Amino acid sequence: MKHLLDSNTLIEAKNRYYGMTICPGYWAWILQQNQALEIASIVAVRDELAKGNDDLTHWVRSNAHLFEDSSDEQTQAAFGQIVAKISEQAPQMKAGALEEFLEGADPWLIAKAMTTGAVVVPHEVYNPDIKRKYTIPNVCSLVGVTYMNTFELLGKLDACFVLHH
Repeated sequence: MKHLLDSNTLIEAKNRYYGMTICPGYWAWILQQNQALEIASIVAVRDELAKGNDDLTHWVRSNAHLFEDSSDEQTQAAFGQIVAKISEQAPQMKAGALEEFLEGADPWLIAKAMTTGAVVVPHEVYNPDIKRKYTIPNVCSLVGVTYMNTFELLGKLDACFVLHH
């Protein structure tokens, strides 16, 4: 796996530009790229997405193979490094921001990328001035993990969704 998808990339795609009935090719492409070992995500992302009751929830449940385990020793150790690094910034952040970040899948996604050399694919953008919450790009920057957005990923992997009648 070379690219790890954050839950927001899938949620935004479903809700906006790649609705599951509007652009089924996008969702098929993700599965195709997973088979080619280019795209994956982690179980914590699956668990976040599986809480809903919509098309994406059903898609996630039907494609459990897309989501890799992050409970291995190396990922656990990387998670510890992330906690140590972002804890240094906690005094400048909004109260509760650290706990909120650590409760979600994001730090595990970054930790998995640290151990596998994968690129994280979030929906958020880098903003070093943000103080209300930790974001994937900001934390990736802090710990030396590469990230890119969905559209950069589509270009990098030469995605092409062709209309057939």
